[in-house]
Amino acid sequence: MSALALSERNDEERLFERYHRTGDPTARDELIRRCLPLARSLAGRYARAGESLEDLVQVANVGLIKAVDRFDPTRGIAFSSFAVPSILGELKRHFRDHGWAARVPRPLQERVLKVNTCSERLSSRLGRSPKPREVAAETGMSLDEVLEAIEAGTAFDSMSLDAPVSRGEEDDGATYADSVGTVDERLELVEYRSVVAATIRALPTREREVLVLRFAEDMTQSEIASRVGISQMHVSRLIRRSLERLQAVAVA
Repeated sequence: MSALALSERNDEERLFERYHRTGDPTARDELIRRCLPLARSLAGRYARAGESLEDLVQVANVGLIKAVDRFDPTRGIAFSSFAVPSILGELKRHFRDHGWAARVPRPLQERVLKVNTCSERLSSRLGRSPKPREVAAETGMSLDEVLEAIEAGTAFDSMSLDAPVSRGEEDDGATYADSVGTVDERLELVEYRSVVAATIRALPTREREVLVLRFAEDMTQSEIASRVGISQMHVSRLIRRSLERLQAVAVA
């Protein structure tokens, strides 16, 4: 350890002793100021798309302040060894409580974090992405629990339907909504059905029966005539008259 680093460490130890003994706010403020780079460095580990680094730094600073207030210099351990778990715990609680795009039960959130941490560790060890069965064996979870956690992890992020698809120079104004789903042409049928439903119910029983046989069961006019017991010509007249009534209602 260099003389400068040793001097800084001794200064830090004296500041902690003074704060721990007397509660000197000046010593507390100086300790926090000196350790801000550590908090910012740890916050940078969790920087990701859609999450403000400055917001994460603020969360990490809260963890740092708590660590300064709780640290006992008489225990003989380095402050950094005590502060790092405290700051990381604050960051993890932030993501657990505020970072999810959809509501996920807390036990499942914790399982997601455990699976993600294990996956990162196995990826470093194996040199590839681990299989769910390998994660299950490492964590002691069942395969179904791991798969559920992986699926629940997709609830962490969300994307606005108005988000642009392209961010390059050739931006045609297309949004994410334009790339998902299709137009269901049958929606018009729902509207038409709601419009003519009352008229269909008001038709005479025989006309309703003929329409069902023709358009629902796809029977020919001759088959309908045989089924109902009337002539094919009569069937044709009933269909034509019923459709004219329905058309009049639809365009009214």
